[in-house]
Amino acid sequence: DHMNNEELRQLNTTALAYMGDAVYEQYIREHILSKGSADVNKLHRISTMYVSAPAQAKIIKSLFDDLSEEEQKLVKRARNRRYHTKAKNADPVTYKWATALEALIGYLYLSGDMQRLTEICERAVEIVEG
Repeated sequence: DHMNNEELRQLNTTALAYMGDAVYEQYIREHILSKGSADVNKLHRISTMYVSAPAQAKIIKSLFDDLSEEEQKLVKRARNRRYHTKAKNADPVTYKWATALEALIGYLYLSGDMQRLTEICERAVEIVEG
């Protein structure tokens, strides 16, 4: 049930990041569960390694050169957007990069490009675990 290009273009990067945050979090939770851990406190602690702003900023910076021109444009647009919310536990620059990763993931999810979405999430995991 994905959106067409026109609908996607009308969404701002904050809306894309809002969706991407949930999609990425779910991917990470499934990844962690697949490794066989069942202790909820431990699960939450482990997931933070992947979903914290510094981790997400590191991921998107590492991936940036391998993104398509269109994906890079979206990431830059998301990164440069003015945010009115204060970042929790992250400096503004780190927060903006992290949000840019979420916007990219949200965009891929909403456009229905599951192959590319999976690729990006798998690379994210490799970067964090590497």
